[in-house]
Amino acid sequence: MFYEPKNGHGLPHNPFNALIVPRPIAWISTRGSDGSDNLAPYSFFNGAAYEPPQVMFASTSGKGDRKLGKDTLDNINANGVFCIHMVGDTLTDAMNLTSGSYPRDVDEIALADLERVECNTIAAARLPAAPAALECKLTRITRLPGDENLVCFGEVTGIHLHDDCMVDGMFDITLARPLARLGYRDYTVVTDKFTLNRPGE
Repeated sequence: MFYEPKNGHGLPHNPFNALIVPRPIAWISTRGSDGSDNLAPYSFFNGAAYEPPQVMFASTSGKGDRKLGKDTLDNINANGVFCIHMVGDTLTDAMNLTSGSYPRDVDEIALADLERVECNTIAAARLPAAPAALECKLTRITRLPGDENLVCFGEVTGIHLHDDCMVDGMFDITLARPLARLGYRDYTVVTDKFTLNRPGE
């Protein structure tokens, strides 16, 4: 089949998200100007540059009482920092719980009964249970076409790796077992890998 998105797809569910898979999940903690912590997952997420290390994530929906999408972007815009966590498969239920649309005064970290500690390089909470975490400093927020489409870029200022995921000096993704987003309401877990050498290597 072929369709032009502007004309609709005619299917029971939009297939677009199912075509860009698997997507890593950025489980993002931020802190409000009042000192309250917020935690929410985003699956439009990836690395954006290697040196210095930079990441990006997109927010595609909003809340009526926020200038920039959801609480996450409002907090980042106000304080300039955020922490991205890798979601190990044992954290699936907690991540899903924090995906709800809650009032601003709800602390999702407490709601999901997660331990928190302070980040090393930024003023934000970190989840020790996550196999890896990236402490980030905001570089820019860009608005895309559409009512609530915003992309946030940040420079990584600190990286946490679980020691039990390190093998021979490398982070073993099969030990971290990260959750990844597929289309619709579907997810997968990274459980195996293979290696390819580039031509000439």
